[in-house]
Amino acid sequence: RDLQLSPANWTGQPLRIAMASDLHVGAPHAGIDALRRLVDRINAARPDLILLPGDFVIQDIPGGKPVAPARLAAELARLQAPLGVFATLGNHDWWHGGGDVRQALEDAGIRVLENSGIGDDMTGHADPAAAFAGVPPGVASIAMMHDPANAPELPASTLVAFAGHTHGGQVRLPFFGALIVPGRSPRAHAYGWIPDAPAPTWVSAGIGTSTFPIRFNCPPEFVILQLGGKEPT
Repeated sequence: RDLQLSPANWTGQPLRIAMASDLHVGAPHAGIDALRRLVDRINAARPDLILLPGDFVIQDIPGGKPVAPARLAAELARLQAPLGVFATLGNHDWWHGGGDVRQALEDAGIRVLENSGIGDDMTGHADPAAAFAGVPPGVASIAMMHDPANAPELPASTLVAFAGHTHGGQVRLPFFGALIVPGRSPRAHAYGWIPDAPAPTWVSAGIGTSTFPIRFNCPPEFVILQLGGKEPT
């Protein structure tokens, strides 16, 4: 999904940000081959910055085949962005143990932010106050969190924030929206721009699936957002 955002308080050159959430490598239709194609497509978009807001692994899902964190991280190591590749851990990563997922990502050259990016809300690892403690008041920032439940706690000076976790609901019904929203977020926050957040916050439908390998009216996506520059007319 291509997005454009031109905040009034952004004065730098346009910045291309890639975001891919909820990879759930090993879920049906989201195995290593699919991850390899995803990495190629993200690199082809030539982003300046890449954000991976968690849930790299799977637990029990019908038809799924768990993939070791080191193996999936070896594919993610091919991601290229001049400003770096950053990640947070999601609830499924913590249920896997957390430490081995983090170690695999860091061994692959990916910087894992735990509450310098906002950690996972569902497993009690989110601390927005700690995440922004080193940011002077009023300074513009880019934020990443696993779960949009923490979006209401963003500083108003945040240029843009990204979240995953919800998978957009996986199943979205016409005139209703997400059938199920995991965690504390309301249905209106399950996908797309959150309408009432303090700062522009995009919640992605993500790549993989959990619980059931089903999507309806909610295709998987990764995001390329251009921050700054002229918006299309």
